[in-house]
Amino acid sequence: MAEKLKYKRILLKLSGESLMGNKGHGIDPEVLNFFAAEIKKVHDLNVQVGIVIGGGNIYRGLSASDQGIDRVTGDQMGMLATVINSLALQNALEKAGIYTRLTTAISMDEIAEPYIRRRAIRHFEKGRIVIFGAGTGHPYFSTDTAASLRAIEVEADAILKGTRVDGVYSSDPEKNPDAEMFDKISYLNVLQDNLRVMDMTAISLCKENNLPIIVFNMNQEDNLKKIVLGENIGTFVSDI
Repeated sequence: MAEKLKYKRILLKLSGESLMGNKGHGIDPEVLNFFAAEIKKVHDLNVQVGIVIGGGNIYRGLSASDQGIDRVTGDQMGMLATVINSLALQNALEKAGIYTRLTTAISMDEIAEPYIRRRAIRHFEKGRIVIFGAGTGHPYFSTDTAASLRAIEVEADAILKGTRVDGVYSSDPEKNPDAEMFDKISYLNVLQDNLRVMDMTAISLCKENNLPIIVFNMNQEDNLKKIVLGENIGTFVSDI
């Protein structure tokens, strides 16, 4: 008997920093292969998976001004960093036996397809995992915003934001052991309390389009699979 899915099409948002593992920068192959194995588990359930991954393990546009680089150039460098991570994840997924497509918001025809909404949806329908690289293609927009935008465009059922903590807390649980974790929280409370689930633009986009966000620990084995099967893992962000 086939397992009943709660979410049939998801947008998985991963940070670039998550790929570092215990390293100070770059990509840890063990983390990459672990993520690919976890994603394969939901793909094998016939869940349609889109992925947006950040570039912070390689370069953060927001830190550009500290290095004497203007913000636009810094953000463009950050967008290219997301493509490096996207290629690495694509390679790991294909080694796991999954067909993928890498699409980018910046034209780079030799290594990726241009992002075209209808084509991306067709890839989903054919069982391919679609990785959305290069953010929105514009400076001043984060990969959180890119994830929200792509999820809305391809009509995903939810954004699943994989982090290294179990969900959304009242304060940073890595600094405050008394921080309270929320099972559910509204978009409005996230914005009002500045809880840094995603940036304000991303949260506002999700709120306006009633797109739920699930924040969960991606490093915990089977969490991703449990979520698509309807288990209450992490924090559910919605209008409530």
